[in-house]
Amino acid sequence: VQLQASGGGLVQAGGSLRLSCAASGRTFSTYVMGWFRQAPGKEREFVAAVSWSGGSTYYTDSVKGRFTISRDNAKNTVYLQMNSLKPEDTAVYYCAARAGPIVVVDLSLYAYWGQGTLVTVSS
Repeated sequence: VQLQASGGGLVQAGGSLRLSCAASGRTFSTYVMGWFRQAPGKEREFVAAVSWSGGSTYYTDSVKGRFTISRDNAKNTVYLQMNSLKPEDTAVYYCAARAGPIVVVDLSLYAYWGQGTLVTVSS
């Protein structure tokens, strides 16, 4: 599966952005989808993940209540709605896909990655 992330940009603290990740292929609904981010000088980290159906979602503690992951299997797209953005959310955001039903946060278990989209939050 090939992934194409978009929607990044520059936003002031407290603002919102919605990231999208479009996937190729006919089996999108059989992939767990995740969002990860990498800030300058830091390791890539888990942000959010969603199950096949979209019925189960998982978030890292720092984004709970502010970010929402969702997916539209008819459009082969996963979204990350980001509200109440903070300067510490500044990073390159990557979408990733993992075959199979088990949702995991370990980035090494995701086989497919998009190219990343930069989110910059100014204070």
